[in-house]
Amino acid sequence: MSAVTHLESSNAQSIPSNPLWNKPIHDQRPIKIACIGAGAAGLIFAYKLQRSFENFDLTLYEKNEDIGGTWLENKYPGCACDIAAHAYTWTFEPNPNWSSVYAGSDEIHGYFSRFTDKYGLRKYCQFKKRLSRAEWDDEKGQWNIEITDLETGNTIHDWCHFLINGSGVLNAWKWPNIPGLDTFEGDVLHTAKYDRSLDLTDKTVALIGTGSSGIQVLPAILPKVKKAITFNRSPTWVFPTQAFEQRHYTPEEIEAFAADPKKLKDHRRELDTNINRLYPLFIRDSPLQENLTSTMRNAMAEKLKGSGLEDKVIPTWGVGCRRITPGVGYLEALTHEKTEVVLSGVKEITAKSLISDEGKEYTADVIICATGFDTSYMPRFPIIGSNGQSLADAWKDEPTNYLGLATPGFPNYFMMAGPNSPVGNGPFLVVLEAQADYMLKLINRYQTENIHSISPKLEAAQDLMEYKDAHMKRMVWDLECRSWYKSGSSSGKITALWVGSSLHYLETISDPRYEDFNFSYNGNRFAFLGNGFSQTEMDVTADWSYYLRDADDGPFLGRAKHRRVVTKSGTVERPQEGAAPARGIV
Repeated sequence: MSAVTHLESSNAQSIPSNPLWNKPIHDQRPIKIACIGAGAAGLIFAYKLQRSFENFDLTLYEKNEDIGGTWLENKYPGCACDIAAHAYTWTFEPNPNWSSVYAGSDEIHGYFSRFTDKYGLRKYCQFKKRLSRAEWDDEKGQWNIEITDLETGNTIHDWCHFLINGSGVLNAWKWPNIPGLDTFEGDVLHTAKYDRSLDLTDKTVALIGTGSSGIQVLPAILPKVKKAITFNRSPTWVFPTQAFEQRHYTPEEIEAFAADPKKLKDHRRELDTNINRLYPLFIRDSPLQENLTSTMRNAMAEKLKGSGLEDKVIPTWGVGCRRITPGVGYLEALTHEKTEVVLSGVKEITAKSLISDEGKEYTADVIICATGFDTSYMPRFPIIGSNGQSLADAWKDEPTNYLGLATPGFPNYFMMAGPNSPVGNGPFLVVLEAQADYMLKLINRYQTENIHSISPKLEAAQDLMEYKDAHMKRMVWDLECRSWYKSGSSSGKITALWVGSSLHYLETISDPRYEDFNFSYNGNRFAFLGNGFSQTEMDVTADWSYYLRDADDGPFLGRAKHRRVVTKSGTVERPQEGAAPARGIV
């Protein structure tokens, strides 16, 4: 009889009760996880969980009929990612077949759909199901959740150990608050709920909004419409330079990317590297900020020359205060003979027309509202934490958060791309990957130790918010401009951006600061030590002397040396600090 078998069969009546006495260290208990949404965030979480974990139950509750999130919902004319397509892929899942620099929404949705099918992620998805309530049960150490079946209207009750909010930032679209909008007799569309069957041929179309969506819509509809009336309430920076122009990849380029993985990887690296060089642009009064603002002002003025719009649509605040937009063809569309630019907002809508803030009436057949989303980060349904407080109440003044991932008082609750994540100044999908990795490091401890719940300490989150507010005073984002980075305000607190570059964020969350978390336990915190045997000894196929080596090839434990190895320090030459970004940034 082996020592392990003997111990398991011994009489342990005199030993204090421990459900893990007959288990080796780090026994993997079952875990049940629910994720809100099957867009990019939910999909990468599902992939990472499936790749690294065993003994889990996962459900992605998705309100739509398919995966894809924003790339399923947004189908408006000209809809495309404003980041280069080859820089908008998972780090490990390149796509040699992107048709153009800025891929359209259908093509991007196709990429995520293929990813979902390749790794068998649909089995976790429950479609047409909207999470409608979540409440923490501290006695059971679980979230009790309610889901609305959008097809039947029925309420489904479920529970989970961990609740992951993967619903994203730009998912709750909203109509503009304009009196009379519902009285308009023509077609009224929102870019996030666009009806592609509507024919705009020879129609007079009114476009409300000058954000990323509005900038894409105008040049896309212009060839068809009889007239476009665009209401430009506020100026915005548009990048008209050659580095940001759209172009289609040639069949030869696509074939070369498919045939030569190194060529494709080099192209991806060039794009990501150039995006990562952008951060100094966002620092107030930095050389790059001043130089690029001047360059962009001159470039826009040249495109608008003779139109009379030069001092109307070019901002006075610095580049980057609002989200940077390539604006392919937008400035040309503003000066087109079929376009009328109204330099104000809309104060009222009648049955057949829109009334500007100045009181002038504009007749239209169709209204397209490119008025964006609710970016307040307020939850769309009740989320009740450990002290009975709702997340809406906890965040009524500001979405206090920990690293954009979690919030105090809401145990076992994680957010993908939560408040103050780096969503506006670098590659984005790698951030989602890193956030999923971070969550799973904590979930791994939960599964293999006798942990009841995990939540960030209030003082840690408050310290981070204090640092964030002080840091943002140095940034161009804090200038006086209306932006969704500030929840749609001109001068409010910055709720949507991280306090550094994307690379800075990746280094910040590479290792969890466990001291910033409250861990509560089911009994003795060391009960997970179990019966004294290792997992290795339970595996008869394992090498029980795996630690023996011919040389010390282990990872460096000091941050500096470890970082240099991971980032291949010494292999690349950089241009001088403060130099203008290379062509083809995004």
